Amino acid sequence: MTMKLTDYKALTFDCYGTLIDWETGMVEALKPLTAQVKKPLSRNAILEAHARHESSQQLQTPAKLYRDLLAVVYRRLAEEWGVEVDWQDCVRYGQSVGDWPAFADSAGALQYLKKHYKLVILSNVDNESFSYSNQKLGVAFDAIYTAGDIGCYKPSLRNFEYMLDKLATLGVEKEAILHTAESMFHDHKPANEIGLRSCWIYRRHMDQGFGATLHPGEMPHYDFRFTSMAELAKAHQEELRHA
Repeated sequence: MTMKLTDYKALTFDCYGTLIDWETGMVEALKPLTAQVKKPLSRNAILEAHARHESSQQLQTPAKLYRDLLAVVYRRLAEEWGVEVDWQDCVRYGQSVGDWPAFADSAGALQYLKKHYKLVILSNVDNESFSYSNQKLGVAFDAIYTAGDIGCYKPSLRNFEYMLDKLATLGVEKEAILHTAESMFHDHKPANEIGLRSCWIYRRHMDQGFGATLHPGEMPHYDFRFTSMAELAKAHQEELRHA
């Protein structure tokens, strides 16, 4: 039986990479560091190095708040690239999350989808940093679950278990949830493992590799695929039109 977008009651979102253009935000905020690197770095080289250090640090210090963890990532990148930085430079980078831009289509799509679904965030961020991003997204989410709340980072299944437990208290069961995300590593792979249906927002469809996320290994399964949030919203409209 073919699944339809209208079969679900809740869309659970990864935020960074899906709704917020974290890769552009990272590259811009890292310019004080990358400008000092002797050998020019490509955008993907910067993002892939960031992914390595971020994921390593998340494993080592799962309870560290994301903005504080990013400060450590900045220092690790500086060491790898042979650049001297002081701790205040590192802290400033950790505080840059609030400056990362939303994708141009995110707010409009979310405002449309809000009329048809509960909208939920499951993010590897801290609550304060997300509050600044939320202002750019222009919608009130029905629930927000962060790594800061849970004490660990995706792709840990603990994050998904926490979300499912909390959504059950709101009357939303697993079968009614469509997990919507860009990252194969952080989101689709654990969604497969825990039995969640998923929708791939393939923001990097014009680019090579996995950017600011690690390679997931064997490619996970997904149930829907769109290249933007606008495309998802349009597909939902089409389903309603032909219902």
